[in-house]
Amino acid sequence: MAEILDGLKVSKEIKAEIKVEVEKILAGKRRAPHLVAILVGNNGASKAYVNSKVKDCEEVGFQSSLIKFPSTVSESELLEKIDELNKSKAVDGFIVQLPLPDQIDQEKIINAIDPRKDVDGFHPENFGKMALEMDTFLPATPFGILTLLERYNIETKGKDCVIIGRSKIVGRPMSILMGRKDFPGNSTVTLTHSYTKDIEEYTRKADIVITALGDPHFLKGDMIKEGAVIVDVGITRVDNDSPKGYYLAGDVDFDSCAAKASWITPVPGGVGPMTRAMLMKNTIIAYKTSVYND
Repeated sequence: MAEILDGLKVSKEIKAEIKVEVEKILAGKRRAPHLVAILVGNNGASKAYVNSKVKDCEEVGFQSSLIKFPSTVSESELLEKIDELNKSKAVDGFIVQLPLPDQIDQEKIINAIDPRKDVDGFHPENFGKMALEMDTFLPATPFGILTLLERYNIETKGKDCVIIGRSKIVGRPMSILMGRKDFPGNSTVTLTHSYTKDIEEYTRKADIVITALGDPHFLKGDMIKEGAVIVDVGITRVDNDSPKGYYLAGDVDFDSCAAKASWITPVPGGVGPMTRAMLMKNTIIAYKTSVYND
């Protein structure tokens, strides 16, 4: 039976470490790190996620601000606010919660964020630096996965790693990071996606499988080899007859995979808490390196 890669436990440890750093900052009579979140519209999942980030900020001692816009906001209004935050000496990092309404060009918004305040790690400059193995902000979910593998000392050097899903937020950056010259890294990486034929031919040979599809229970036990490490990024609401009316499912069929894997992340409690913790980590990095923090 697989051992659990406990993201909830590790995220708490990371936030506790950050809190100690913030206490030292405040003891030195300096201001606390400041994270701003911009929320457009009333998407339930986005609201819940942003509220959880505000709660995380309170937990570690950051100052946090939430800026809300209606779903009818114009692109120019949003860009004006981003420019204001870019110039503010009181703001270390900020995020624009995705997705955005149709009238707004998402790429234009991402490009408008000052890369030095891009704690989501989505700006092309930061993505390019990541690909070149330069110091930069890493996207929070891949950063969380790397940290989880590191904290549990999961061997990645020379291992065959299969990534399922090629999104700009998880799959693509994850494939770059697992192949980098570092730990975790130095893996032989295969990036699979919706056009990959016979995907199980790849997953059955993999020492590490990282799946970010949003397809409940996609990865079955007969698709992995004995002793594989399984990281499940997917999280989907699946309707059922429970009092809640749904349950949260990952991309991995947990029971069948856990019977064969050496390590596995649960859903919930695996990658999700790590994503949130690494946003806090990126914010304190931004605070420490900010040209405005004099």
